[in-house]
Amino acid sequence: MDFSPLALWLYPLLFLTGLVAGFVDSIAGGGGLITIPVLLNIGLPPGLALGTNKLQATFGSGSAAWHFWRAGMIDWSGSRVGVVYTLIGATTGTLLVSFLPASVLRTLIPWLLIGISLYMVLQPKLGEADRRARMTAGLFHALFGLGLGFYDGFFGPGTGTFWAMAFMLGLGFNLTRATAHTKLMNFTSNVSSLAVFLASGQCHLLGGLCMGCGQMIGARAGSRVVIRKGSRFIRPIFVSVAIAITLRLLWVNFSAAR
Repeated sequence: MDFSPLALWLYPLLFLTGLVAGFVDSIAGGGGLITIPVLLNIGLPPGLALGTNKLQATFGSGSAAWHFWRAGMIDWSGSRVGVVYTLIGATTGTLLVSFLPASVLRTLIPWLLIGISLYMVLQPKLGEADRRARMTAGLFHALFGLGLGFYDGFFGPGTGTFWAMAFMLGLGFNLTRATAHTKLMNFTSNVSSLAVFLASGQCHLLGGLCMGCGQMIGARAGSRVVIRKGSRFIRPIFVSVAIAITLRLLWVNFSAAR
């Protein structure tokens, strides 16, 4: 773990970054689009930046999940199996991140996100109300807990978007319920991945805690907005974040290919 101090002027920047990312992430996911570039741009090496990002993200997803649970929007008893599978998937993905190339995911994920954005635009009623589930809860949690947990531990961008779509299409949740349960699964995979990064010393403690304080405040504000405004407010932000993640990843792919 890195305990070295950063330049003093960086701490307000990291706090504000966490604040904005926590607000956006609690509503529609995609907070990593904001935080990871900042961590890299202040000079942290990639491994340390990823571990520090997981530390601060754990504060945000935990804060959002707590507020959604307090509002009665998370069915904890029905989600316990999903939490277990997500822990397994995220731990496996984080352990393998240094051994397997992420280039395939960088190429594939933007196109999946484009598909999600188009589907949301072409299906304006999706997420407005609960629908009939298309699979059993056990199968859903095993499939997506392992798959999306692994993805979040291994690569990460867009995980919240994928979880929200999975809850809507697989279990028939409305977008507000899907967003609430997404934060629980995000928190689970963040904690699991963070434990692996901490064990390997890949985390800047002071920077991550500073961002985490901002994350908690931003996530609390964002979750309150979701609870109060509901699906009609979430939808345009959800689609916008999916498009932003897509453009970011396409730009990364283009830059790497040059």
